[in-house]
Amino acid sequence: MKTKLIAFAAVAAFSAGAAWASPQFKAGTYQAKAPGIHGDVVVETSFSKDRIESVKVVKQTETQGIGTKAVDMLPGRIVDAQSTKVDTLSGATITSKAIQTAVDDCIRQAGVDPATLVPVVVKKAAATKELTTDVVIVGGGGAGMSATIRTRMNGLDAVLVEKMPFIGGAASISGGQVVAQGSKLQKAFGSTDDSVDSMVKDFLANGNNLNDLSKLTLYAKNVGPTIDWLHEEVGVKFIPNDLPFLAEYSHRRALEFQGGAGTMAQHLRDVIANNGAHVLYNTKVESLIVEDGKVMGVNAVDTASGTKYTIRAKKTLLSTGGYGNNKAMLTPEMQKVLYYGPVSSTGDGLRMAQGLDAKTQLLQYGKRYPNGIEVAPGIAKSTIYANVGAFDQAGILVNVDGVRFVNEKASNRHILEPMLKNKNGQAYVFMDQKSWEGFYKRAPETGVSQADMDKYLANDGKSAPLFVKGATIEEVAKKAGINAEALKATVKKYNDFVKAKKDADFGRPVEYMKAEIAAEGPYYIVEQKPRFATTMGGVCTDDNLNIVKTDGKVIPNLYGAGEIVGGVMGDDSPAGANVGWALTSGRVAADAMAKAIREGK
Repeated sequence: MKTKLIAFAAVAAFSAGAAWASPQFKAGTYQAKAPGIHGDVVVETSFSKDRIESVKVVKQTETQGIGTKAVDMLPGRIVDAQSTKVDTLSGATITSKAIQTAVDDCIRQAGVDPATLVPVVVKKAAATKELTTDVVIVGGGGAGMSATIRTRMNGLDAVLVEKMPFIGGAASISGGQVVAQGSKLQKAFGSTDDSVDSMVKDFLANGNNLNDLSKLTLYAKNVGPTIDWLHEEVGVKFIPNDLPFLAEYSHRRALEFQGGAGTMAQHLRDVIANNGAHVLYNTKVESLIVEDGKVMGVNAVDTASGTKYTIRAKKTLLSTGGYGNNKAMLTPEMQKVLYYGPVSSTGDGLRMAQGLDAKTQLLQYGKRYPNGIEVAPGIAKSTIYANVGAFDQAGILVNVDGVRFVNEKASNRHILEPMLKNKNGQAYVFMDQKSWEGFYKRAPETGVSQADMDKYLANDGKSAPLFVKGATIEEVAKKAGINAEALKATVKKYNDFVKAKKDADFGRPVEYMKAEIAAEGPYYIVEQKPRFATTMGGVCTDDNLNIVKTDGKVIPNLYGAGEIVGGVMGDDSPAGANVGWALTSGRVAADAMAKAIREGK
């Protein structure tokens, strides 16, 4: 690899910790556990009489490549600091806090109050480094990973700069479905009559005809070849013969990643780790290098070490994601919606591009889903697949009046719109025991662990999120604050529809009305609140994904891919579309940059 590293300054580390009395531990090894995002994190901590000798996570089920980064990195930080008062890993806060809590428990078992341990601080004077490469890719989500892999396959050098301690972005925590129109697998799995025109038509209908038609057409033409490339050359695996029903689409055109989005993202991480790309973690791009109106690379800083980088490149790709976690960039309406996306979505790349007069569109829109639970003030988790598990049985959606208001198998958009018109702007999943079992089984697919649900049910509606259980419809409705008599009538009416094999009110497909709601409890109710992560707006580009200015001229050498490129979806994105666009646009941008480099443009 021809990427050059030039270190200009480095100074030896020194300890800045103040003098303090050594703690007196009861020497030995102790074990403790604390709840992580997917279950308990079990930690083993060993002590000599005067120091923490080792910290080991001996059991965990955290998200691969995200929570597991905290598992890999935080124990060493704690040992170095001789205290749990260390920075948590950005993007893996829950796992980090679980490790800290468990180690604190071990410290107490060793006879010391963890609050008395003063952390040892090690400071390093910042270095300055310069890198030279063919392509610098800013942001390691789905688009950035796809572009990095494709750039290396195109025989070019790549530097991937990621401000988080890991790569994966929103793609790694997506629902696990991906648009695959035109791919070999779509045809092999039985959907043979789909087309570019059909996909464009469906996306326009879902996006309220606000879509950037040229970008949408680019997407529709390239997503099939991208899926084939990912499957055949990159090695991404999909569930065989699986094309799930999705209400937004006239054809079955979405595949499901084998093992979910997390497994897909981890595979891409592994490919990047072995393909010669230079990846800088914990490194934030602060500015674009611009000379004579041309972008010539980026200036960045390692937020952990303070090392400053000047990265000079022939082409620069912004794949920094959206701005959903930056309230200052959201409309007042969107600021009120629960956020469930990555902490890294703060609009960094968009603001840098706007500083060069980049044209933007549809910045006022974000993709809202109707299936969130409020796990912390303003913060949501998704129950989208848990709901599927419930609706595959006899689960129904009701409003606070106890009345159904929608076809539960409709598209997210067509559930959200009437839901927002309910008295309190939300809905509730009502379930009998079998429906709850379906919900409970599938909830972990989107990060709501079964331990979480047990805890929520134990709270019995006294704190958010609302999960309640009752022996009768009256009891569970009272706990949820729902009209009990109306709910009883709704249950009877729905059961009559099941017997008639026709939902006369909302047209729920008969294949999802196989069971009546049980005549006897227990019954369960779970809240449903609007949530969002993905922003719909962003920069405008030409069909090479070269970012354009407000006057329509391209910004030389500056490209965009993924969520930062606005308008593809219109004002709303259908299922599997965002991760599909990320992976497709990353590949398309990489090919466009390679072509321009080879042609000396």
